[in-house]
Amino acid sequence: MSKSDKREEIVRAALELIAENGFHAAPMAMIADRAGVGAGTIYRYFENKDVLIGELYKDLEEKMLPVIQEGYDINAPLRERFLHLGTRILRYFIENPLHFRFIEQFHNSPYGVEHRRDKILGEKNGCNIFRELFEDGLSQQLLKAFPLTILFALSFGPIVNLARDHILGFVVMDETLIVAAIEACWDSISK
Repeated sequence: MSKSDKREEIVRAALELIAENGFHAAPMAMIADRAGVGAGTIYRYFENKDVLIGELYKDLEEKMLPVIQEGYDINAPLRERFLHLGTRILRYFIENPLHFRFIEQFHNSPYGVEHRRDKILGEKNGCNIFRELFEDGLSQQLLKAFPLTILFALSFGPIVNLARDHILGFVVMDETLIVAAIEACWDSISK
């Protein structure tokens, strides 16, 4: 197995175990075993579990962002841009349940608090398409004058819940429901 294959196997194993069991119930030895590498091998690629979790989140974000942005027109009307991003992210989560479960755990853990704080409230680091969308909407007075945290919650809280409920089999989010749900999210934040 090549070095890049080993790293990829470690990342895959960590994603599966963390999505299935949570961060604390996925020790490094279990991840190494699932990846088919020696326990010491994992530390050649990741200094510790915190670094592994951070790198895994970064890898998932790098996979997800191009999918969400595909066909995105920065010059389109704000509503159209919101609907594009919202439907793309909901579809991505539905089609990638392991990614969704990891990302959801990450954002609801101490690992994700600093990340979310930086994305929502901190200095802009690179492209944050959602934050830019909300800032555009606020400056154009097309959105309700809520703080960014409330705009994120009203927009993406329902998306997370719908993705979770679809994955658990409580609802089947077909294309019609996806579009209608994202339109309802828009209605909750638009003037």
